[in-house]
Amino acid sequence: MDSFQPETGVPLTLEIAQIASPSTTLTPTSTPTPRISKDAIRTSLKASTADGIFAAVFNIATGGVLLGNFLVQLDASPVVFGMISSIPMLANLFQPMGAYLSERSTSRLQNSLRTHGIGRLLWLILIIGIASFSWGGLNSNQLVILSLLILVCSHLLGGLGTASWFSWIAMLVPRQLRGRYFGLRSSFANLTELLTLPIAGLAVSHWYGGSIQGYGVILFFGIIFGIVSLGCQYFQVDINPQLQNTYYASLSQTSEIQLDSAPNESSEISEAIYLPQMPTPQNQIDSSIWKNSNFLVFLLYFGLWAFGVNLSAPFFNLYLLDTLNLDVSWVTFYTSLRAGAHMLLLLVWGKLADRIGNRSILISCGILISVIPWLWLTIGSSPLDLWLWFPLLHIFIGANWGAVDLCSNNLQIEIASVKNQSIYFAIAAAIGGASGALGATIGGFIAQFAGSFGIGGVFIVSGVLRLASLIPLIVKKDMGR
Repeated sequence: MDSFQPETGVPLTLEIAQIASPSTTLTPTSTPTPRISKDAIRTSLKASTADGIFAAVFNIATGGVLLGNFLVQLDASPVVFGMISSIPMLANLFQPMGAYLSERSTSRLQNSLRTHGIGRLLWLILIIGIASFSWGGLNSNQLVILSLLILVCSHLLGGLGTASWFSWIAMLVPRQLRGRYFGLRSSFANLTELLTLPIAGLAVSHWYGGSIQGYGVILFFGIIFGIVSLGCQYFQVDINPQLQNTYYASLSQTSEIQLDSAPNESSEISEAIYLPQMPTPQNQIDSSIWKNSNFLVFLLYFGLWAFGVNLSAPFFNLYLLDTLNLDVSWVTFYTSLRAGAHMLLLLVWGKLADRIGNRSILISCGILISVIPWLWLTIGSSPLDLWLWFPLLHIFIGANWGAVDLCSNNLQIEIASVKNQSIYFAIAAAIGGASGALGATIGGFIAQFAGSFGIGGVFIVSGVLRLASLIPLIVKKDMGR
């Protein structure tokens, strides 16, 4: 890794001298000054990276272009496409409840297994439904409804566990290397998507029993990978939320804290043991969410951005598969190009974010992403479009979306208090989820009932709203780095 400049304020060292294995739970009965060993941090970060890789395969099988093509084959309407995008976001409304419950638990690991584990196993029901459809037991409308029900239940459970997982991994990642680590983790996940999605698309498109049966086979393997990804979490240091909220909150009330010197500029992620996001005194003292002006401005930006993006985002694949009538193998090829660009640029964005900050990158890349819906309207289905302009467009999308995803998460971690941290994350997810779901739903109705104006009108309005959502970030110049 390249060198980096330490942030203002010297980080605290967090080690657990008595740790027996990376999965040891930190309980309130641990030593008064809990510490996590360097080897445990290193193992946890490697395990989390593996978790992201296997989870990427599960996400490919249960969403995106493969699920979209499955619904196209079932003659689902644009409203259904809006729903499959809005359901995961509406599930984020349950994140505050999940965060509230998780803060009263004693294990981040067990909370993750209860929520994400059950949610991923539910997709086995859809495999049974696909088999029944092939044998004439279900019709296409019933299979669409079953798909939506499973999507609701799975993402509801995921929503209950996401904030806790985010708080868990945020506590393990050194804050000085946060951009680089999350960039590296996302790069590996995108590399997995880059390699896996075209193969899955070809398998679905050329399955001898039809693309619907082919999707069922891919879904089965995706579920297996999803369970393996949860197994990787056993190798992460398990954080007790009770200890996180009591011990770290008490740090702001005492000056008897031993500070380590800042990391050497040649430090690597594997050598870092610094507390991931131990906040500045201002961030520790101002633990009230509604008094945190930076967080409130972030919520405004995040909600507006989610609405503007999701007004059109669910319909790009529908535009390719239905309006332009492209084969699913073409669409998976384009998606892989996007994932490749996303992967290659993430490391660059991560290093750049650690140096110049997240806010400026969010503004600049946000402007570029805002014009993407307008660019879609300039491309058709001619050979030149298929072989040149669509590939270039998807590379452009992947390169810039990596920056927005990474810097949004980093900025959120930076401005949130450590005490009851998962509640901050849950509120942000709930605001973004509700706004995004509303955007996707409205976009679905416009696309279906606005005639020839339909999808084109949705794309135009989406670009305008994306630009408008950046105003809070531009105005609030002291909002983190």
